[in-house]
Amino acid sequence: MRQTHCPGPSVPGSRQAGAKSLVPKRARFHTDPVHLAQLRLRDFRNYARLDVTFEPGFHLFLGRNAQGKTNILEAIYLLATLRSFRGVGHADLVRFGQKGFLVAGRVVSTVPHDLRLYWSASERRLTLDGQPVRRLTDYLGTLRVVVFCAEDLLLVKGTARHRRRLMDLLLTQTQPDYLPLLQRYMRALRARNALLKQPGLDVQALESFTAELVTCGQEIQRRRQALVPTLAERVKSAYGRLTGGTEAVRLTYQPSVQADFLVALAQVRSRELARRTTLLGPHLDELDLAIEEHPAAVFASEGQKRTLALALKMAQAEYLASVHGAPPVLLIDDVMGELDRERRAAFLPLLERAHQASGQVFMTATEENWPRELGRRLQRWHVENGHLQRLPPV
Repeated sequence: MRQTHCPGPSVPGSRQAGAKSLVPKRARFHTDPVHLAQLRLRDFRNYARLDVTFEPGFHLFLGRNAQGKTNILEAIYLLATLRSFRGVGHADLVRFGQKGFLVAGRVVSTVPHDLRLYWSASERRLTLDGQPVRRLTDYLGTLRVVVFCAEDLLLVKGTARHRRRLMDLLLTQTQPDYLPLLQRYMRALRARNALLKQPGLDVQALESFTAELVTCGQEIQRRRQALVPTLAERVKSAYGRLTGGTEAVRLTYQPSVQADFLVALAQVRSRELARRTTLLGPHLDELDLAIEEHPAAVFASEGQKRTLALALKMAQAEYLASVHGAPPVLLIDDVMGELDRERRAAFLPLLERAHQASGQVFMTATEENWPRELGRRLQRWHVENGHLQRLPPV
């Protein structure tokens, strides 16, 4: 079976890069609710073997810490995006003492699909409906997910890379040609940086890759610029619901290039040669976050940072639902236990909308902090030492 390289941005896309439309063709997306009907794990984290079926609706994984609750969410996220939301490489996902892992699942929507990812140090296989995946754009987007986890705090406290990734994730999940565009840009960037590091500069080759960098880079920045105002309104709304509307939130896109990209690169050419790297472009852009006109990363309290991070992820889920006409699968890793009563109440409508749309939600909690506000609609599972058991209704 053909080996397929799996890393890269999480999500879909496939039309020719450079197309100008900001509105995705609805026919390319699922408009019916999508749910994960089956999950198979082999030698993944602390799971030697797991075969489980899931219905639409709410699934709550209960258990003590370090039993494997989050590992199930991580496996679902990996199956959807080919990345771990914990920020680790594939080698860290292999069960101790084993050579590789398998994550597979069946996704049900208008048309069912079988997804399968096998990884080892010597072999990588990615298949969709039993066929090797030749283009990531054919695979990504089959299962759309949004994860709420402790790592979300990096959206506020972390480097600009985390906020760029959020913008790119949203665009690749809603515009089919964005991922190929981003891949073209990154290839040109890597080639250009390699040339800048060579002792003898190939000027003609540098100009060629610069032209590609500018073409793709300007389009990437244009699309990010168009996305941010809509995202900002959703973040403001979510943050207001979480806090009672007492604080003003602002999101501002700050491209590293404010004028003509090609002219700007020419102006910094001597500095690039000295530092041997590309100094301008979308790979250095920033999404500024502010609360009451003060930079959130510097001046916000820990509570404000956590609330803003949650608002960003709520906005992501709501934006995807508005574009696709159906909610994404929500993965909630013990987030509810960290919220006070008011913030839990503000978060629940997102789950209620998923329920009304026949969506699917997976969440983890301990026996002490599971969200009893959700009542009897929960399908509860007990997780202990890499084993999963369904619990009777409460």
